[in-house]
Amino acid sequence: MAEEYLTDDEQLEAVKRAFTEYAPWILGGVVLGVGGWFGIQYYRSHQNALAMHAAEQFTQMTAALQMNDPQKSLQIADGLIKNFPSSPYADQAQLTIARIDVDSGKPADAVAPLTQVMNGSKDAELKQVARLRLARVLIDQGKPDDAIKTLAAGTPGSFAGRYHEVHGDALYAKKDIPGAVAEYNMALAASDGGADAALLQLKLADLASNEKAKP
Repeated sequence: MAEEYLTDDEQLEAVKRAFTEYAPWILGGVVLGVGGWFGIQYYRSHQNALAMHAAEQFTQMTAALQMNDPQKSLQIADGLIKNFPSSPYADQAQLTIARIDVDSGKPADAVAPLTQVMNGSKDAELKQVARLRLARVLIDQGKPDDAIKTLAAGTPGSFAGRYHEVHGDALYAKKDIPGAVAEYNMALAASDGGADAALLQLKLADLASNEKAKP
């Protein structure tokens, strides 16, 4: 190559010319690299701050609900949905709104937030919770067939016991006692004891006593 035949002074001059020519590009690359690093650090810090603020708001929302202050809880829930729409706290806020609607005797209003979580949440467990609660709301509204369709569209997985229980409630609402008993028994088989099993036993006992009381 030609560079191999240059003298030391000529090589030094060539290096100086190259540095003069490319220095702005090299400096620009360094600036971009450092700027990018600081940008990443700022973004991470900003995201962490947002997450902490959302968690704090969620805690306040839950506390307000426990203190029987639904209006304050609703106000915080609305803020979570507006300011942190892609966070799991927004899903929790929707579930809280639905709960307040049901507790306030407005189950029809609970359908929209429950449907939003059921269809839009990134959390598979929250989607299951929303589906089950929506089915219960539909039963309370006198729409057991819609509740059954809602359950059928889901994949029970680890929630199989609760699916069977709510399905049993829907069948009971339709006066299908044998079907309800079958679903409650399947729910009981899927449960691991505890409060759920005790409630299912009560439902089965109630159905049995009602059947015996018939003339």
